[in-house]
Amino acid sequence: MSKPLRWGVLGAAKFAREHLAPAIMLAKQSEFTALATSSYEKAAPFKALNPSLRVYLSYEDLLNDPEIEAVYIPLPNHLHIEWVKKAVAAGKHVLCEKPIAMNADEIDELIALRDSSRLLIAEAFMIAHHPQWQWARQLIEAGNIGPLVQVDSVFSYNNADDPNNIRNRPETGGGSLRDIGVYTFGAARLVTDQEPEVIHFSDIDWQNQVDVWAHVAAKFEGFRFTSITSMRMTHRQHVCFQGTSGSITLTAPFNAGVYDQAEVVFENSEGVRSVKRFTGINQYVLQIENVYASVRHGEPYPCPLEFSKGSQVMIDRALALAHPPT
Repeated sequence: MSKPLRWGVLGAAKFAREHLAPAIMLAKQSEFTALATSSYEKAAPFKALNPSLRVYLSYEDLLNDPEIEAVYIPLPNHLHIEWVKKAVAAGKHVLCEKPIAMNADEIDELIALRDSSRLLIAEAFMIAHHPQWQWARQLIEAGNIGPLVQVDSVFSYNNADDPNNIRNRPETGGGSLRDIGVYTFGAARLVTDQEPEVIHFSDIDWQNQVDVWAHVAAKFEGFRFTSITSMRMTHRQHVCFQGTSGSITLTAPFNAGVYDQAEVVFENSEGVRSVKRFTGINQYVLQIENVYASVRHGEPYPCPLEFSKGSQVMIDRALALAHPPT
């Protein structure tokens, strides 16, 4: 049996504490070994998860630990590229929060770096690891809804009362499209394996030079696509694939098991419905286990950088089309 993959985390982010650190501990053949943060006080909740956790007070010190093989990066968006490159230079495999870069050209640099270093560099696009998406794709490929005509995708939450949140600040790469547009855009691409032919329009509301609501419409080969992302509306997640003879709806497409129970609902043109439920599945654990399978056994990683670049291209085009404020 291969040895466990030892992980380090750069930054004591809330998301890392609540989701990724526990996922590393639950995943097969993976160990949450080290955390780098600015104070032992910030490290305390992580030490509660793993009392033997090594705590470093600088990111560089963690990267210099020879026993750490993989690094998870949940830092603010504008720091992703810098620390991905530093981690790779230190010989570490990297899983970085989305968006992994601020623009698509930067991902080209990471693809070249991945290929030259032979290290895994990946964006933490966790939905690609959840089996509900494979099931939705199978239904569509089997012709259950007829030719695909329309895909509608919505992801919203409201953080208006938290102006210091990194998602509300332009200097940290904030905005709804960079934060959750990767999901609404990526969902359509993940299931259809297609890229948009054209983005028809991008209607955006800006606050403090950050997009807080965005409606984007695009045309793919054979179907139309709409996306709504917002940081100023109540929680909502919804994806629907509609064809000529049926539809497929995902009730908890992005935060499965947290927002709601993951269900894929198929309804034909006669109104007959069938529901496939996915219970007890932790997509973050599956993501970590897929990193292990790729690093230790060379298995193809479900979400390569080329896929991440496609979503970033759409984000770049949508932002440019809406003429962001200067």
